[in-house]
Amino acid sequence: MLKAAVVVIAIFGGLAYYVWDYNTSPTGGKAKAEASASAEAEEAKTHDPQVGDCVKVADPQGKPLPTIVDCDSPEAEYKTGEMLPGTQLECDAKYDYGIQYSSSRGLDYKLCFTKV
Repeated sequence: MLKAAVVVIAIFGGLAYYVWDYNTSPTGGKAKAEASASAEAEEAKTHDPQVGDCVKVADPQGKPLPTIVDCDSPEAEYKTGEMLPGTQLECDAKYDYGIQYSSSRGLDYKLCFTKV
């Protein structure tokens, strides 16, 4: 009976330590998950240009991915000029490039860019 009690206490103790470590340790599971989510959010911000941001565009002819860069950087290819709502609008002739975005949540828009 004593051996069984020791085994049960050891199992519950180990489980309790795991839960405590996961939730409180700065290098534990919860901290890693939060850091990963934060890093993903920061990365997503670099691909969401606003009007006035300079970008470089990866795969401009295929599935374009704009990345925000410093306007003084030699990497800067385009400057974001206008955000058009919906899918029917086209960029004016004063713009050199446009990227259409369609999301599953109904947020469709087009970004228009001028060459830097």
